[in-house]
Amino acid sequence: MSELRFTEDHEWLRTEADGTVTVGITAFAQNALGDVVFVQLPELQSYDKGAEAATVESVKAASGVYMPLDGEVVETNPTLNDSPERVNEDPLGEGWFFRFIPADAEAVGQLLDQDAYDRLIKANAEA
Repeated sequence: MSELRFTEDHEWLRTEADGTVTVGITAFAQNALGDVVFVQLPELQSYDKGAEAATVESVKAASGVYMPLDGEVVETNPTLNDSPERVNEDPLGEGWFFRFIPADAEAVGQLLDQDAYDRLIKANAEA
């Protein structure tokens, strides 16, 4: 498993051996949402960076899952259709949302690393 990268919108990314990038929401994000009750997965198509690709609904709120980089979604996690609670149970594993092929594979490495993401969460908590 490669090193995780993160966005300021609390998505995590992991580059897979085949070059696709798996996306999910962080433990921080799923904790803030509360119990996830529904997930709308993206269409298999190209998205621009920042576009809302998926939606996650919880007992507290609904939130978008944003495309972290320009790219084409090539796979979604069908488990979430019947078991959206997987997002809460295993946000960094079985609770992943989609896989995409980035338009620029090098751009993944320019996203936040674990230390930078931890500092972001700490700064948000102190604000």
